[in-house]
Formats: sequence, C-alpha cells, structure tokens
Amino acid sequence: MTVREMIYEREEATLSEYATLSRDTRGRDEYVEPCTLRTDFQRDRDRITHSKAFRRLMHKTQVFLSPEADHYRTRLTHTLEVAQIARTIARALRLNEDLCEAIALGHDLGHTPFGHAGERELRQCYDPDFTHNAQSLRVVEKLEKLNLTVEVRDGILNHGWKMKTLTPEAAIIQYADRIAYINHDIDDAVRAGVMSEDQIPERLIKVLGDTHSHRINTMVTAVINGSEAREIKMDPINEEATLELHELMFDLVYHNPVAKGEEGKACELVRMLYEYVVEHPDVFPAEYARIADEEGAERAAADYISGMTDRYAVRIYHDF
Repeated sequence: MTVREMIYEREEATLSEYATLSRDTRGRDEYVEPCTLRTDFQRDRDRITHSKAFRRLMHKTQVFLSPEADHYRTRLTHTLEVAQIARTIARALRLNEDLCEAIALGHDLGHTPFGHAGERELRQCYDPDFTHNAQSLRVVEKLEKLNLTVEVRDGILNHGWKMKTLTPEAAIIQYADRIAYINHDIDDAVRAGVMSEDQIPERLIKVLGDTHSHRINTMVTAVINGSEAREIKMDPINEEATLELHELMFDLVYHNPVAKGEEGKACELVRMLYEYVVEHPDVFPAEYARIADEEGAERAAADYISGMTDRYAVRIYHDF
C-alpha cells in the first residue's frame, strides 16, 4: 500500500460524511500518473507554492501601498493567514484540510499590483468584468498551466463572499479570507495611525473581543459552531457583528484618504502601463507576446500587468 492509499483510508475513517475525499476528486483536465506519496490535493498545493505567481505575492500590496515599515501585510502573508485559518476550521469540522490549503494558497495568485486599486483600474481600461478571482484561475489554467484539480480551481474562482461552490472546503475559504483580512487590516491600520482600537464600537467588542487574536478566535469558533452538515456559515449573532465590523473598515480604512493617499498615482501608473504596452506590443516578454498573437494585445496587457509586483510595475513604468 502506498502512502497516498493510506491517506485515502485515513480520510475515509476520520473525515465527515460531508468532506470532499481526496480519492473522489473530479480530476484534472490532463491525466497525470498518481503520486505514491501525495493525494491530488496535496499535489495541487505543492504546484501552487512552487509557481512563479505565488512567489510574486510577497511583493504585492494588501492594503497599504509601499509601506516603509516591515510589518505590514503583503498579499503573501495574507494568503498564509487565510490558509492557517481555513485549516483550523476544516480540522474542527472534519473536512479536507489539504483541499482547503490548496485553495487558500491559490486564491489570490491573479491579484494585481497595488491591491484592489490596480484591479479597479484594469476594469476601467481593459474589461469591466475583470476580477482577481477569474485572473487567479487564468494564472493556474493558462499562464502557468498547473493542471490543478476541478475542486481547487472551483475554490479559486469562487472564493468571493457567498459565491456558490462545489465543495464545503471552498466555502470555508470564503470565511477564512474575510476573517483574515478584516483583522489584519485593523492591525495594520492601527500600526499606521489610520485608526485606533477605540473606534471599534463597544457592542462589537462585547461580541467579537477586544484584541486581534480574540476576534479571530471568536470568528473562527462562530464558523465552526454555526456550520450545519454541508453548509458553512457563522451563527447569526457573530455574523451580524462581523459584517458590521467589515462595514466599519470601509469607513475608517478602505475609503480613508490617508490610507489610500497613493492610490491615485497607482491607478494612473496602471492605466499608463496598459495603454503603452497595448500600443507597443514589441515590449511584451516572450510568454505575453504569444498571448498577444493568440488573444490580442489587450488580453496580453491585462495578464502582464496583473502579474507584476508593485515594485516591478514602478520600475517598468520608469523604463518606458
């Protein structure tokens, strides 16, 4: 019996009846010989962590653009926090941790430089339907050809809030993503002096807690206790408080002119890069030149720019 087969038996013996068993995966578009040591979901996790797009996440903005201090979150640290939270929830619910981890590690691979500002600008200059969800799927399917399983690709595409998913593990990522970014954005905003903990209403503190770790523990526990059968959800009291805290973050941080002071420059940079490379397709690196030939310069420009790190985008802008 191989290690992979022993994992299959362990999953069948210990996981919930609602879990997505590794043995039952819907598979990949292109067949590959099974690994003796890893399940397909473990293999997907490894393919993602060894991808170029995953490495670039360390130099992509989460909320604060070009922070001077070392302790602000990046897209990579956000991704790791989502994976950790998702595995905690999955273990408690006896769902497939490996599937959760693979989806979590891949969910933001297509995110643009400069956070959601870059994403919004590509909607303006390229396609109003452009989203980092769909771009993340395009990264694993088209740009890096990772040949992932159906379940992982579904979770990557549908990790947005309350989107319909094939598996309960993918639904866990929706909660883990929101739990992670609400709480680490508070932490970063307090560090940056954009907000203070005192601005969180007392009623929310009473429900969710008064510290970073307390709030995360409360929210994670709320998902574990609130979920029923295949349906992943929070209990109503904590969900309402979490949604209210999320709305508060829009008022205090996400729309704050201090926190977003550089967004205008970032948007202009993305727009000018897009216009330049569309008009000068000879500047595309070879892999994007092929896309330009097959799908047009606009599609190649969106792929090229969305894959850039913040600092690379700035450097290329100055080079052009």
